Amino acid sequence: MTTDRLTSASSRRDFLRRLSLGAGATLAGTSVLASPLTWLAPYRKLGVALVGLGNYSTGELAPALQQTKYCQLAGVVTGSPAKAAQWQKQYGIPAKNCYDYQTFDRMIDNPAIDIVYVVLPNALHAEYVVRAAQAGKHVICEKPMATSVADARRMIAAMEKAGKKFSIGYRLHFEPHNQAMMRLGQTQAYGNITRLAADNGFKFNNGTPWRVNKKLSGGGPLMDMGIYCLQGCLYTKGQVPVSVTAKFTPETGTGYFKEVEAGVSWQMRFADGTVADCRTSYTENMQGRLRADAANGWFELEPAFGYGGLAGRTSKNDGLLNLPNINQQAAQLDDFAQCVLLNKPTRVPGQMGLRDVQLLEAIYRAAETGHSVSTKDVVQLIDRTNTH
Repeated sequence: MTTDRLTSASSRRDFLRRLSLGAGATLAGTSVLASPLTWLAPYRKLGVALVGLGNYSTGELAPALQQTKYCQLAGVVTGSPAKAAQWQKQYGIPAKNCYDYQTFDRMIDNPAIDIVYVVLPNALHAEYVVRAAQAGKHVICEKPMATSVADARRMIAAMEKAGKKFSIGYRLHFEPHNQAMMRLGQTQAYGNITRLAADNGFKFNNGTPWRVNKKLSGGGPLMDMGIYCLQGCLYTKGQVPVSVTAKFTPETGTGYFKEVEAGVSWQMRFADGTVADCRTSYTENMQGRLRADAANGWFELEPAFGYGGLAGRTSKNDGLLNLPNINQQAAQLDDFAQCVLLNKPTRVPGQMGLRDVQLLEAIYRAAETGHSVSTKDVVQLIDRTNTH
């Protein structure tokens, strides 16, 4: 079989279907099944199209896609012809793989693009995930998944109808320090966790004005930076909270926060009485911290949530958080590509994104009312360390 034939859309699907059924052993011997992706890598790089060429796509995702083993940058979607031309030149992207927001749906006829990564302002996520699903593409959607529970459910339904893989851009689930926090917490390595604490934020300077436009962002720092705190506490504790309380941070006089909160502090309570105290802000530069206090000690990351430079320590100085920093985006992208290639579930599915939108809505409701809000109807989903 030639490389051209192997990389054609129909041959690819047929081949992978046989591989997933175990027939690969009859085609190339048991060594293929022992490490199928190693064998496939030279032929099977999936094509990724980035939708929205802002700071994250430019500074993180495009460079990461130069380091990935199982996927590659194949296309872009942008409203700027100048950006399209620049990306074509810089990354060797064919003109036929460059789209704008009107021609987006023509991607259905382009077999070079397997995965669409939606990197747009929050309120636009739902529209482009649904359109990508209708174009028959697998999808990664940046966090937060959506600005409403209704939109999140609509996105999941569209992806399920299309029969395609759907993942949320929760890169830290593929990062060694945060994976260690999951493992230490969920296995109760230091005993039962009694308290969690997390903070994350920065001083907003209007460099990205959509972040304080509620129609586009859906909210302020809680939607942007606070979701890391929420996620970190859940995957460290290994539980979904049963209730939340919250309080908004007062406006600081900058004039930026007319439509969204300047900051918020909130507390999540778990069924066993454990509490998680969290803070996020657009008026304060925070290091980004995730800490767990347990019956027999403590463990923490600080910084916990950035793209690099993460560091951890424990009360026992046992070196369990002395871990390497990696390219998080490359790890995330390669993991999703493997999910597509081997037809396996992603550890950060749309249902997890829905869970977090439900929790964000509960936090806002608690801050607005001053009352504790039950989270009993929130999706009960946790990234379990013993399943990976």
